[in-house]
Amino acid sequence: MESYKITLTEKEMPEAWYNIQPDLPAPLAPPLNPKTGEPLGPADLAPIFPMGLIEQEVSMERWIEIPDAIRDIYKLWRPSPLHRARRLEKHLKTPARIYYKNESVSPAGSHKPNTAVAQAYYNKEEGVKRIATETGAGQWGSALAFGTSQFGLRCEVYMVKVSYNQKPYRRSLMHVWGAQVHASPSTLTCAGRSILENDPECPGSLGLAISEAVEDAATREDTKYSLGSVLNHVLLHQTVVGLETKKQLELAGEKPDILTGCIGGGSNFAGLAFPFVKDKLAGAPIEMIAVEPESCPTFTHGQFRYDYGDVAKLTPLLKMYTLGHTFMPPAIHAGGLRYHGVAPLLSLLVNKDVFIPRAYHQNDVFEAAVTFARTEGILPAPETAHCIRAGIDEALKCKETGEGKCIVIAFSGHGHFDLAAYDAYLADRLEDYAYPKHLIEEALKDMPEFE
Repeated sequence: MESYKITLTEKEMPEAWYNIQPDLPAPLAPPLNPKTGEPLGPADLAPIFPMGLIEQEVSMERWIEIPDAIRDIYKLWRPSPLHRARRLEKHLKTPARIYYKNESVSPAGSHKPNTAVAQAYYNKEEGVKRIATETGAGQWGSALAFGTSQFGLRCEVYMVKVSYNQKPYRRSLMHVWGAQVHASPSTLTCAGRSILENDPECPGSLGLAISEAVEDAATREDTKYSLGSVLNHVLLHQTVVGLETKKQLELAGEKPDILTGCIGGGSNFAGLAFPFVKDKLAGAPIEMIAVEPESCPTFTHGQFRYDYGDVAKLTPLLKMYTLGHTFMPPAIHAGGLRYHGVAPLLSLLVNKDVFIPRAYHQNDVFEAAVTFARTEGILPAPETAHCIRAGIDEALKCKETGEGKCIVIAFSGHGHFDLAAYDAYLADRLEDYAYPKHLIEEALKDMPEFE
């Protein structure tokens, strides 16, 4: 019988995270102080991050050992399976071999606990009592709520208001794990109150929710801030995904021709792709496709420059692809991809043509998601559906050319809390939205002048 899953034992789980920084094709631009424009040092980040994570943020060590306490919790769902999408292949009538790395098997249903558990651990080690964070669609918020529950920490979540209303059961999951959840913009912070004064009906954005969470952490001695994407240490923790995938493809006798993942801040795609970058730079013919929404086209229409990570300009300046920190994306259902910037590490690799960006409208994305659910049986999150769309399109190209390429999809999470979005799609009520160029240009006007 044909195999459908390639699995590893717990003993084969990675013992160290892979740090891509020593293998980059060019040095990463340093983060800058948002007030002075000078490069930041570890001491500048200490008010909001524990030192263990700050050290990982700037480390040039290629391998960073995963503490036993983290690996022990990882074992609740890791190693995750690599599936061969045989039924999808048959439906598409393609000679391509399609695989997907299934991160939906985690307790929170996505890849996010890979870093949430790690961040909770390092905060606990340094005596932190409470963590503040933001969340878009709720996947990161629920993951951190799970992570903090494992180490006895309190968790405060500022959830983008449009997703807070669209996805009430994500909130319920966070509450089960003991977190407090607030719709952002809220009246709890200066950043939130300022926005609400000007726009009482503001749907919120990740950049705004970040402002609220950073302000919360910076004004309390018992609290640190936690981010679910963008930062170097977050992407580092996600490399367990790609490291496992490498082993699993070897067991299947495969080498990838195409890797694809969705892009918001970038942790999902980075987790799969980073362990393969050194191979690509050494000449391996791997195409790496980073997929984003047309309504939040950071890679495809943004600029590569220094910008703030939040609306209130509280975060360090990062050199990244950005649509401008004041950019307010429309209320699409892929809430986790509604962010104005992309991780500096990913941005550098796109700038150096290592990764290829691609954007899709949400109706095309949901069409691919339904096809996937009806063939493979798993309902994808709207975010995940973006790279499924790309994977299907690449498989259909193989159908035309007769090439039997190996395609690997980063299946970042399930869509069990996104059924309202699927109802809207099936009822033909989803609207495609290409962000107008003049509005992007307007958001880019309020950019800091640092090089």
